[in-house]
Amino acid sequence: MADIETAFEHSGLGNPHVREFVRHWAGITGAARVEVVSAADDGRLIEEALAAGEIFPAGEGRYYSRSYPKDTARSEERTIVATSNPADKGVYDNWRPSSEMKPLLERQMSGASAGKTMYVVPYLMAPPGSPLHAYAVGVELTDSRPVVLHMIRMARVGVEHVEGLEDPSMFVRAVHVTGDLPAMQHGTPDDQRYFVTVADERTILHYGSSYGGNALLGKIAHGLRQAAYDGYASGKFLGEQFMLIGIEDRVAGRTWHICGGFPSASGKTNLAMMLPPDALGDRYRVFFYGDDIAWLWVNPDDGRLYGLNPEFGVFGVAKDTNEKTNPTALESVGPGTGAIFTNVAYNPDTQEVWWEGRTPEPPADVAGWLDWKGEPIADRPEGSTEPWSHPNSRFTTTLANVPNIAPDYESPAGVPIDGIIFGGRTRDREPLIRAITDLAEGVYDGLTLGAEATFAAEGVDGQLRYDPMSMRPFMSYPEGPYAAQWLSIVGAASEQPIFAHVNWFQRDPEDGHFLWPGYRENLRPLLWLMRLKDGTVTGRSTPVGILPTEEELDLEGVDITPADLETVLSIDVERWRQEMGFRQAHLEQFDGLPEAIWAAHRRVAAALESADVDTAATPG
Repeated sequence: MADIETAFEHSGLGNPHVREFVRHWAGITGAARVEVVSAADDGRLIEEALAAGEIFPAGEGRYYSRSYPKDTARSEERTIVATSNPADKGVYDNWRPSSEMKPLLERQMSGASAGKTMYVVPYLMAPPGSPLHAYAVGVELTDSRPVVLHMIRMARVGVEHVEGLEDPSMFVRAVHVTGDLPAMQHGTPDDQRYFVTVADERTILHYGSSYGGNALLGKIAHGLRQAAYDGYASGKFLGEQFMLIGIEDRVAGRTWHICGGFPSASGKTNLAMMLPPDALGDRYRVFFYGDDIAWLWVNPDDGRLYGLNPEFGVFGVAKDTNEKTNPTALESVGPGTGAIFTNVAYNPDTQEVWWEGRTPEPPADVAGWLDWKGEPIADRPEGSTEPWSHPNSRFTTTLANVPNIAPDYESPAGVPIDGIIFGGRTRDREPLIRAITDLAEGVYDGLTLGAEATFAAEGVDGQLRYDPMSMRPFMSYPEGPYAAQWLSIVGAASEQPIFAHVNWFQRDPEDGHFLWPGYRENLRPLLWLMRLKDGTVTGRSTPVGILPTEEELDLEGVDITPADLETVLSIDVERWRQEMGFRQAHLEQFDGLPEAIWAAHRRVAAALESADVDTAATPG
């Protein structure tokens, strides 16, 4: 294709390995044109996408996009990790041999971009110059202009990121081909979609979607699956689905950094974008680094565990985002931010967007409003309860738009990690916070992280859907080596972070109200955790960790009854004893778990068996 060489010369793309990669896949996919893009092309691409009807204006400097109706979320069952080594097969990584998957994807992609432009998107998934820079460079090829626009917001995009590399061949090769979406046979035995990470070759091949994590290959496929495998293969780092925040105490002149994993619908983004409660706002500030991915490594200079967010933007869930739950998120997608909304309700006449939870009730005047499928709300039968927006509707915006973004969010050095927290949505058993000071017990707690979201589906009363470290959909190597990698990386740190498990979702069993007010008030237990690490509070020991006393928790201005407070600061020993059986069955699925993890399980189980139910149980 003659214009490939012209595109290379026009863009300044000189890396011979990238050039060969582009030529190879342009030949397979049959793309009619090739265009190398950078972040500077965003304005022109926006205008082209508007003119083509691929996106729509959503007020000043904001845009709206709509997916094919069956293409609205990640597809775990079609997502595969492929390598040449069968030993890489784990419980959750959906492993297949690369010798099977690579030829299959080449056949699927053959000629599938005929008549389209192949966009070449060189990107970097970390601040330039970071210690993990070599693992952060990638090139995505895509036949979707909206995907390019999202990538510009989610990664650092430009030819400069693939030029001058110490090893010019050291980049992730990512290929995205949309395909004929109505012909994909979604969810049938003949489903044509495949989302494959060939991890030991650092190659990503995704076919049959133009949505989010299926198409923005720098994000989940590279930033999580490939990064996790790279960290394991190199022995250098951890790639985790973690939020990362900083908490500044202006009086003490001290800043702490906390990262952590939360399964879906457990409050991760709201916590990451949290503002201090009014009563504490004069003393404390919370800084946002990221809400979805953190890479962790030990800094050889000071021996501490460090972390950074490799992303350049936020791909947030719109549903239930409002002034109370997450005012920071709303400001980050305000006028002039360049934000893109996906699969929310849209009014082309007024260029407004709306989603469930944005306001208590949808707009009263439905004239002009279209639902997420593009169908007029006014045409619905009276009394219809169909949602206006898709439950997985999204907003995409750059980190720089987040009002409480950390001043050093682009620092390549990362930040020292003081605490690692896990949290799942559970209505009982889990207290507000319980701290864990032992590394093996902290990793054990992460491996047995769960949330109650699938109680009804699983049909097992009291059993959670376990989501180890919140990485269940993103695992790229077996769970036993994964646990060993955690013990090795974090264990090498000269100053160990403190672990904790948090839960904002305990409910009253009688009337169902939440016992803890949540949202901005969630800063309070995190402050206690950092004080515990610093040795200024001691808490009280229980079989499952250290809990705050009422006196140690700063409760100024909190609206909570004494009975509810007592409950969230207590544990139910009998309920915990039941949980330990479920945990053991969960861990028994995993081959090669380190003995340290099993020893931690036995210690917790023994402590619960010998606990005094009357003094440790939740009152009532």
